[in-house]
Amino acid sequence: MKPDAAARAGWRQPVLLALVIAPLLALFFVYGKSVPQDPGFHLFADARTCLGVKNFGNVASNLLFLAVGGIGMAWCLGNSGMAARRSWFVFFLGVALVFFGSGYYHYRPGDDSLVWDRMPMAIAFMGLFVALLVEQLSRGNENGNARHETAMLAAALVIGIGSVVLWKYTNDLRVYLWVQVTPLLVIPYLITAYPARFTHRQYLLYGVGFYALAIVGQYLDYGIYNATGKAISGHSFKHLVAAGAPFSLYLMLKRRVKILG
Repeated sequence: MKPDAAARAGWRQPVLLALVIAPLLALFFVYGKSVPQDPGFHLFADARTCLGVKNFGNVASNLLFLAVGGIGMAWCLGNSGMAARRSWFVFFLGVALVFFGSGYYHYRPGDDSLVWDRMPMAIAFMGLFVALLVEQLSRGNENGNARHETAMLAAALVIGIGSVVLWKYTNDLRVYLWVQVTPLLVIPYLITAYPARFTHRQYLLYGVGFYALAIVGQYLDYGIYNATGKAISGHSFKHLVAAGAPFSLYLMLKRRVKILG
């Protein structure tokens, strides 16, 4: 990038930093109250037992996470030269672990098992966050980026896992909510503010769309369950749709090519 172009683009990093920090500051200093776990969170519409498995619909619907996480990790292992390889692998590892964590939680819903549901999600969110930052901010410095990625990833994982531990022992979800929200804010900003380094960046937005639709399904758990004649609950629908988010990112990684210049 030429010096004058770099100067014009100098606003990007401060805005990115503000986008990351502002939600956390708002939660602590504007909202100012702890966000406790809602006891009603564990009351799901579909509690049917099938094949001896309690809450079968909500447990079995996690299988897609294992499948998507598995093919994503395999792609990372088979492409040693890909950008932010470590972070993308951690992202897909977290996705695969959701199958075990969420499956266990839905088999035995409660705050103690919810820890194991949220832990892999925090790992996935932090892996994604670092992958996006490493890829976009390392322009023209691939070797330096490789040296720093591990440190960035380790710090992010400490924050992500720590947010779950903090909730467990303080019953305050604010940091965990920030861990979830930050990548969703950063993705549209990076696409809008930074020139593309790879093709198929729109797949990031597809992923955000799938995740947003999954959140809708979560809040319409009973409504979807009743509307479908108890064929599927909103929470099971959430799992199935949410798996489309990491699958979109897998397709992006598989199909994209680096843009020269």
